[in-house]
This record gives sequence, structure tokens and C-alpha cells, in this order.
Amino acid sequence: MITVTLNPSLDRTLDTAGFAVGEVNRAVRSHLDAGGKGINVSRGLHRHGLPTVAVFPVGGPDGQVLVSELAAQGVPVHPVPIAGAIRSNVTIADASGVTTKINAPGPTISPEELDAMAAAVTDELDRGAAAVVAAGSLPSSVPSGFLARLGAIAREHGARFAVDTSGRPLADAVAAGGLSVVKPNDEELAELVGRELVTVGDVRSAAAEVLDAGNAAVLVSLGAHGALLVVPDGTWWAGGDPLVAVSTVGAGDSTLAGWLATDGVDPADRLRTAVAWGRAAVQLPGTEMPGPSDLDLASVRVVAEPDPALTLKEL
Repeated sequence: MITVTLNPSLDRTLDTAGFAVGEVNRAVRSHLDAGGKGINVSRGLHRHGLPTVAVFPVGGPDGQVLVSELAAQGVPVHPVPIAGAIRSNVTIADASGVTTKINAPGPTISPEELDAMAAAVTDELDRGAAAVVAAGSLPSSVPSGFLARLGAIAREHGARFAVDTSGRPLADAVAAGGLSVVKPNDEELAELVGRELVTVGDVRSAAAEVLDAGNAAVLVSLGAHGALLVVPDGTWWAGGDPLVAVSTVGAGDSTLAGWLATDGVDPADRLRTAVAWGRAAVQLPGTEMPGPSDLDLASVRVVAEPDPALTLKEL
């Protein structure tokens, strides 16, 4: 599994006993993690002993720290040097379960550096990788159609292509078709189709538009309300009892990693596993990805063809 992260970061998480805006706050502990959605997916897959390589641009002092952090975890990487500096993001995780995240802008990536990113993906596909997942935001310098370019490269190699992004890059990737899975949250899906999504039926109809563009599956994360899976022949919901979150950062990435880790499994069981990965992630500090011993599949309920009249908050 090749993961592509065009806007990687060093994620600095501060745990507080109680966070007050406008006041002096003291952290009780801090965490430094290699960040970016695709990188998080690779970290999760690697923790489960699954083959993966993370492709990402690297530049500036934090870029070297990012590579070092991943090397310390043993995560295979294919960094692509750029002239700019990658970003650092800050997360404040309050003991009450509220997470505040401040994301810095990404680096400028030149057309030549984007060509090098595409070449890195091609190199890894030539080595036998069977799937590519492009995840996370795009720096403002990256054309929104670049993900569709990566999708075309994947198809040329007979590889699956998955996307987890938002805004115009998501719209362009969906319109190009051929995606094995699209993983928006409910707000990103609402933005994509241009209307509010209140009920299960609303999400199912929006996901159907994504499928009609020639894509295979839509996995919609709903935060504390679980996730909905929509494929051409069915819809499933999965979730569990409420959890007190330690950190919600990276939970969606863990959900996607769990889905990707179970290729070929029955859709309902695959969704159960994906949600179990996401639930495990919110109970870990910082952006730590769950390992096999962290998963609790028995705590996840799966419902086939959930009532379309149910609101998302009722799930």
C-alpha cells in the first residue's frame, strides 16, 4: 500500500487538565508525532505488520525530524526533497475530551517537485505495490487535479486508488472516477454535493452520486456517531457505545487504515473492523495509531440498511 501525503506535518500535541481560551494554560504532557493523513495510514498499517510505504515531500528542519520519527518506528518511507519547509501542527487535547487543532499552511511545491512526487509513486508501483491512497489536504500551490493524475498512474499499473481529502481536490478526484473507496466525513460529503446532510437517507443519496461517477465505495465517517458505508448493492452503519476521547486527531485516518487492511472481506465485517480501528485511535494520546491489542471488534455494532429517516445524531 502506497500512501501519498502532499501536506505532511510534525504534529505537536499538548495534553491539558483544563483548557481556557485567553488564559495561561499548562500542559501535563506533550507528544511529537509524524503527521499527515497518508502518513498516519502508513503508521497504522505498519503497526499491524502490513506492507506499506509513505510517499511525501520533505524540506526544512522539521522535514528531517519527520523522517527520523518515521525511521524510529520502522515505517518504510520514500521522501521527495523540496525547497520549501513542511509545516508543524499543534493540537490541544483537553481532559474533558475536547480537541482543539491548529493547522499551519503547507509548503510551496513546484511543478518539478510534483513531477518528482508522481515519479516516486510510479517507482513504488513498479516495485509491485497493489494500491495507492492519497490522503489529506493539498498545499495551495498544488493543482486540485493532481490527485486525478495519481489515479491515472495507479490505473495504468492495475492498482487500486483511494482518496481521503476535501474541497475541490475531492470533487476532481471523484469526477475522474475509478476510486476503490472515497472516505469523506459528513461535512466534506455535504460540501461535495452542495447540500446539507441531516438523515441517513441524505447521506445515502449523496454517496450514490459519488458512486454514479464510477467509484466503488463511499465510507462516510460520522465522528462519535460511527460510520456509514455505501456501495452499489447496499448500505451499512457501524458504531458503538459513547467513548471518552483522549484525542480525536487521526481517528479518521485510523478508520481508513482499518478499511484498507481488510481488502476482500465482506463489506459489513470490513466496516466493523474500520470503525474498531477508529474507536481505538480516540482512546490513544496524540496521533498514536492503534495496534492489534488495542482493537475491540465486539464493541462495534453493524446495522444493514439503516432507517433512512434517522438523523445522523440518532445513530
